Amino acid sequence: MSKGNILVTGGHGQLGQSLKDWVTHYNSLYTFYFTDIDELDITSESAIYDYCVEHHIEYIINCAGFTAVDLAETEVESAYRLNRDAVQFLAKVSHQLGIFLIHISTDFVFDEEGRATPFTENDQPSPLSIYGKTKLGGEEVFRASGAHGAIIRTAWLYSEYGHNFVKTMLRLGSERSQIQVVADQFGTPTYAGDLAEVIMLLLGRRSSLSGVTLFHYSHFGSCSWYQFAEAVMRFAQLSCNVVPIPSDSYPTPAKRPHYSVLSKEKIENFLSIPIPDWKERLQKVIKDKIIKP
Repeated sequence: MSKGNILVTGGHGQLGQSLKDWVTHYNSLYTFYFTDIDELDITSESAIYDYCVEHHIEYIINCAGFTAVDLAETEVESAYRLNRDAVQFLAKVSHQLGIFLIHISTDFVFDEEGRATPFTENDQPSPLSIYGKTKLGGEEVFRASGAHGAIIRTAWLYSEYGHNFVKTMLRLGSERSQIQVVADQFGTPTYAGDLAEVIMLLLGRRSSLSGVTLFHYSHFGSCSWYQFAEAVMRFAQLSCNVVPIPSDSYPTPAKRPHYSVLSKEKIENFLSIPIPDWKERLQKVIKDKIIKP
């Protein structure tokens, strides 16, 4: 007997596909409906409402988003429509139908130059980019909606799916003898498969939550993009030399946080789970050939 029907938006993305893997591996008792734009337009409130009624949805996991950070600087309207307005519609429908909503946000809501301690859920966001501002907007409309659920901010996701930093480094490392990578931006790599498991654990503890609860989840520790790239090359036994450069030497349309390491203490205590070390998890993922270029 099913424990309930779960709608997953952004089903074709890294996290959506990692959730599919979780279902396959654990043979979940929930009934999942994985959707993307072809199956459900989450920028339409009526489409969301009709879908949830038709499929008797009890839980929504919103993995959808406008994640092209640099493109968001010029596609501002599209970024707000997907990262803020769609969340407002999902939250409104969730409130109307009594659906528990889990929404995925980002470390890009933070930046504090010179900071050296992880951000907690109580710290004030200060996004630098349009992407960060739109994601913060999504958090705000969800909190104001009256819906019941949770927001999970995560960081530097990688997986075997789609485009991500690890896959790019593996490809470049096999093609080139040397690459340059920014060394003055710090965060924490996070394997999407672990986040998928945490989402399902959180769903199982939903009765212990009230209103909209904010959590941070990424792996343990921190590094620069340069250190991340160097670790990929080392674990994959690639001879490509990684050269550290400052952000000024690699200008991008969107400003990236100098430091956006997240504190995981709240979710670690709430779920009573260990947080994997980013290096150990990356090494295992590469060693087991889970990720290919």
